[in-house]
Amino acid sequence: MRSTLLALVMLLPALPAAYADVLEMPDAGLSTPVIKPSKGSTMKTVLQQFGAPSTKRAPVGGGSKHQPPITRWDYPGFSVFFENNHVVDAVVPGQPPALQRTDELQSSQR
Repeated sequence: MRSTLLALVMLLPALPAAYADVLEMPDAGLSTPVIKPSKGSTMKTVLQQFGAPSTKRAPVGGGSKHQPPITRWDYPGFSVFFENNHVVDAVVPGQPPALQRTDELQSSQR
């Protein structure tokens, strides 16, 4: 009995400690909305609405029908991504999009 207890005491430091990471989400209401091109807009429409970008990056991909060329235009405050000639997304660096389906998230603070 004594040797079993001693063995358990010696093995305790080898057991992994239970821990959890805390995911901190930014407050959705703190950032100022940025007007960006809408998805599906053409390059011509983006140029008419926002003018010339500060940087036009060369297309990447485009090796097949299933990998169309993706082009990025950088404007002050946001970047626009095109697939062929149409906007697939416009993003603000450092500003994540709003969370979707938050009702499905589970809280660990119960």
